[in-house]
Amino acid sequence: MDTVAVFSDADAAALYDLLNPWDPELWPSDGFYDELVMAAGSVLDVGCGTGSMLHRAREQGHTGRLVGLDPDGAALARARRRADIEWVEGAAANAGWDAEFDLATMASHAFQCLVTDDDLRASLAAIHATLREGGRFAFETRHPQARAWEDWNPSRVSEIADETGRALRIWHETESVADDVVTFTETTAEPDGSVLRVDRTSLRFLDVVTLDAFLVGAGFETEARYGDWHRGPVTGTSREIITVARRK
Repeated sequence: MDTVAVFSDADAAALYDLLNPWDPELWPSDGFYDELVMAAGSVLDVGCGTGSMLHRAREQGHTGRLVGLDPDGAALARARRRADIEWVEGAAANAGWDAEFDLATMASHAFQCLVTDDDLRASLAAIHATLREGGRFAFETRHPQARAWEDWNPSRVSEIADETGRALRIWHETESVADDVVTFTETTAEPDGSVLRVDRTSLRFLDVVTLDAFLVGAGFETEARYGDWHRGPVTGTSREIITVARRK
């Protein structure tokens, strides 16, 4: 991350919430996860970010154990505004629970942040260990056939006012595509283009065959697989690979 002017990690976390409100009525993806979470007695949200999904579950009356895990301290600071949920700072591979959850989730394409083979294996093994026998792991990854990164360019600018009313411009730009790993930047700027912050991220775009090999290697079996948030099948035009895997 490069900060050119004053735009802190806390500012970035607050802006994320503004840009990505958890709203099952507006976003079918949010509704998909809400249904799974509300049906599970205990839930571990891996890559929970600012905690919006688990906040929503409590607001909707979930009475079981809810735990959020994320390496981003600024995001967790916002998540901790709700104290009736457990918040733990750490990466997926650091998940240290043993057979304590009915459901683990990685929403909002968090799964794609597992870039290397070693990180994927370690993270899947740790998530598998957190689940009770028969527990489920739900996540999604962008289908590489849709080539989503081709839309990440400066011509697609979002203009928004943050929670203090400060006007901002945000855009993304793909830097490299190396095999199945895409590296891109997110730039936050003032309306005149003065750059406040540049964040660089790498994401992995796994195809179905490669993804399933990692899941099987970690002891999962695929219970359901969808190509869209309305539970349609994966097809030649699908933009998503949505997976519900079960611990064997």
